[in-house]
Amino acid sequence: MQSSSSHKAVGTWLFIGVAMILVQVILGGVTRLTGSGLSITEWQPLLGALPPLNNQEWIVAFEKYQAHTSQFQFVNSHFTLADFKQIYFWEWMHREWARLLGLVFILGFSYFLFKKKFTKEQLIPFVILFLLGFLQGAIGWIMVKSGIDADNIYVSHIRLAIHFVMATLLGLYTLWFAITTYFKDAYVTNGSSLVKATFILIVLVLIQLVFGAFIAGLKCANVAATWPSINGDYIPTSIGNFDFLYDKINIQFVHRTLAYIILILTIRWFFKARKLLVLQKNNILKNIYYLPLLFVCLQVVLGITTLLSATTIKAGVFGVYEYLATAHQIVALLFIASLVMLLAFLKKASVK
Repeated sequence: MQSSSSHKAVGTWLFIGVAMILVQVILGGVTRLTGSGLSITEWQPLLGALPPLNNQEWIVAFEKYQAHTSQFQFVNSHFTLADFKQIYFWEWMHREWARLLGLVFILGFSYFLFKKKFTKEQLIPFVILFLLGFLQGAIGWIMVKSGIDADNIYVSHIRLAIHFVMATLLGLYTLWFAITTYFKDAYVTNGSSLVKATFILIVLVLIQLVFGAFIAGLKCANVAATWPSINGDYIPTSIGNFDFLYDKINIQFVHRTLAYIILILTIRWFFKARKLLVLQKNNILKNIYYLPLLFVCLQVVLGITTLLSATTIKAGVFGVYEYLATAHQIVALLFIASLVMLLAFLKKASVK
């Protein structure tokens, strides 16, 4: 039997992990937007913790980037050592935060295990959590490898999407685990009617994140920086080729269409939830059920403004588009997290 103080302590530690995963995904987005992902050409989980410490080590790292990436040859051939240091920083920070995240989980797990704060039922979810974490690290390197010693000037957009969605799933799984641990005794009655609708929304948003990653990886935004039309068309003629993996216009069309569908379904979900929860006594759900609608409306506005700002993109400059794209990614994560948070409470109620 787990005491109240124990499950709240474990839950708090897991919530810290969720926040750190969110920061990690944001750092990944900034790394991509600054074109920094290929600056470190080796995968050294332990030895790579320290950056180059003197000028000679920096020169060696720069020479590896020059020798092993087509990105340097075709995009960044003008780079000086100072330019290289700037992109190296973001990739190194992204990896360093991942190391810190792993350390927080390992130390926390060891402490709570030693103090016997876990129940037997929690051990398997923790094993899954650690496996997902290690898998995500491996996928990250596989993604980076697609741009090293290859003709690609950027990483594969498909591998980028897998890396991004896996990171999101890791964060959502940790969030679910944190909620069901911390709020162990919290329930809402008669919430099962919303479970299916919430789950459908989560699946649609995950698919939307895949196409968002495709847009980011293929740099699709500026091929049709217009709204509401797509370069004058509402249904592009290219849709007939059924290429939704590489055709930039088709990918943008799917991303826009899914956004409209998700917006409509979220509005419908909101009114259904409000009708259900008005008679409930659970203050937690009454205080958070509006979050998906808030985030999806903000996300649509950010999506449109990010798209229209794509005309301002300048190589090597972190400008308006990059700031908006970062905000767009953050709100997307908050949106799906709010849905998972609500589903966690509703699911608990449906199996009570």
